[in-house]
Amino acid sequence: MGTAFATASGGTTSAAEARAAWKGIPTLNSGGVQFKDAKYKFEPAHPNPNKGAFHWKGNLRDADHGDGHNVYVQVRVEGYDWSRFNGKQKKTVWLDKLSYDGAALHTDDAWIRACRDRGSLRPDNCSVTKAYHR
Repeated sequence: MGTAFATASGGTTSAAEARAAWKGIPTLNSGGVQFKDAKYKFEPAHPNPNKGAFHWKGNLRDADHGDGHNVYVQVRVEGYDWSRFNGKQKKTVWLDKLSYDGAALHTDDAWIRACRDRGSLRPDNCSVTKAYHR
């Protein structure tokens, strides 16, 4: 049996649905990059076409148009290396992505950060890494 929660509209939601509600990600900043207005949720495992994924979305912004560098978001889920999602130079782009382990029923742990690609001769600079647990 699942636990039900009352909603503002008078209906009820299951415990799994309540856990899957969108939660805010604080603005991730580092020199030249900003990931803002961001949210995340852990999708339910079953029955859901989103595979129990870490679902995240937000605006990735090139915060320094004059530096000539691109920006990206990196996301990592348990058991895997970082995945990179590119932005565009001199623009803000909306990203809405699912990150998951296809071999697992659902993702329990995820990490996210925003970075500026400074080329091959200098290391990239990244925001603090935020960790989330289902």
